[in-house]
This record gives sequence, C-alpha cells and structure tokens, in this order.
Amino acid sequence: MSEYKVLFLDIDGTIIKPDDSIDETTVKAIQQVQQKGIEVFLATGRPLHEIRELADELKVNSLIGYNGAFAIYQGKDLFQEPIEKESVIQFIDIAKMNKHELVLYTKDQNLFTDLEADCVKEFIAKFHLHKNEIYLPANDYDILGMTLINLASKDTALYKIEDQIHLSQVNLEGMRHCYDVIRFKVNKGIAVQYVLKHLGLSKENAIAFGDGLNDKEMLMSVGEGFAMGNGHPDLFQYAKHKTTTVNNSGIYNGLKKLGIIE
Repeated sequence: MSEYKVLFLDIDGTIIKPDDSIDETTVKAIQQVQQKGIEVFLATGRPLHEIRELADELKVNSLIGYNGAFAIYQGKDLFQEPIEKESVIQFIDIAKMNKHELVLYTKDQNLFTDLEADCVKEFIAKFHLHKNEIYLPANDYDILGMTLINLASKDTALYKIEDQIHLSQVNLEGMRHCYDVIRFKVNKGIAVQYVLKHLGLSKENAIAFGDGLNDKEMLMSVGEGFAMGNGHPDLFQYAKHKTTTVNNSGIYNGLKKLGIIE
C-alpha cells in the first residue's frame, strides 16, 4: 500500500450536508487523518475569505479555493491565478444580455451584478456569504473565480466563447441553476498537481473526495479519488472509488476502506 501524505476534501456536498451541518464522523475522520501526519486541504469553489471559520473549526490550515485559482499551504500563499480580464468582461456582457446574474470573486470580496435579485439573495443565504458588494465596471479587479446564477441548462451554450473555459453545474439541491466557471488550465486538478510537486509527492501519495463536476480533475490527479454517493451522475466515471453519501459518513467510510482510520 502507498504511504498516503495528503488528503484533498471538497466542501459542499462532501464535508457539509444539505442541512448545512457536518457529520461527527467527518470531523472524527479528519482528526484521525491529521494525527497520522497526513496534510488535509480543503479544496473548494468557494472564495477562501468565506471559509476561514470552517477551516478553523476543522483545524485545517491548507486551502485551495476559487476552483483552483488560489492555494495556501499551512497558512502561506502558494499561488494565485486571476481570470483574464477580457474573459470576465465577455461573461458579464452575456449575463446582462440574457438576464442572468453573476458573482465574481476577488481575494477579499464577492462582487454581484445585482444584490437585490431574489436568486442572488438565495445564493448568498445558501453559501453564507458575508463580504458582498456590487460589481463596479470602473474598478480594476483581479477576479479569481466566477459563478453564474439563474441559468436554464440550455443557457450554458451561450457561454461557450472559448475552448479554455467551461461551466460546471453546482451539485446542490435548489442551486442547480448555478454554474461555476472552470478554466482548463486553472482548476482543482491543476492546483492539486501543483501542491504535490511543491511537497515532493506523487499522485499515489494523495487522496481526494468530491461530489461535483468541478471535482473531476481533482479526482483524476490523485491515486485514490472518491466520488461521494450523492455525487453528480457524470462524476463517477472519473473516480477510482464511490463512497457513501455525505449524509451517510462518506468521507469516513472511504478512508476506512483504505485502512487509514478505524
């Protein structure tokens, strides 16, 4: 058996259950892994400034946010990869023309095209976002990530403006009208590969758990990739393992399968 050194965990639908709680078995599993000297990364589409409280609660100091655009290792920045400004402007223009909403994430803020829209208010409430401002075109922002809100599935074709960007549906009940903007050269998988290289590790030393299509590159970049039982149906083909759901100790059961925890 390979000696595992690092564990990457998605947050929504993987650590956090639909009712916004965290199962005790998940907390226990993370603690046991850390006690064995395995470094734990939270790897999320969320902005890092909105997950500090969760990271502190789980005692995790290494983070990948914005779907791979920003990484921190033990409290120190590893890299940042903003989206090209031309792409940001194109997405804003398309959203405006089609009555879609957009949230653009900087290192410190969540910038919304409209803070009063009902779908935006629901999005903010669901993800417990606090640092929210209105997007101002005159400002020169460094945008690390974007999420489109209020799309029908057929609307995704409107955003196929370049080969290097695709949309990933948010895999949460009530939020499937939302789509993360994913870059082929900047995603969770690329970030995981960067981290492994930085730490001098191989993919066989790494484990990952995820539930959404924004996790597929991450699951393929580790030796032991687990799709949660509640995962998007199209995700399972990219995972080496399928574990139980987030409501049924998915992380705990997966790590137990590997013989890492009891």
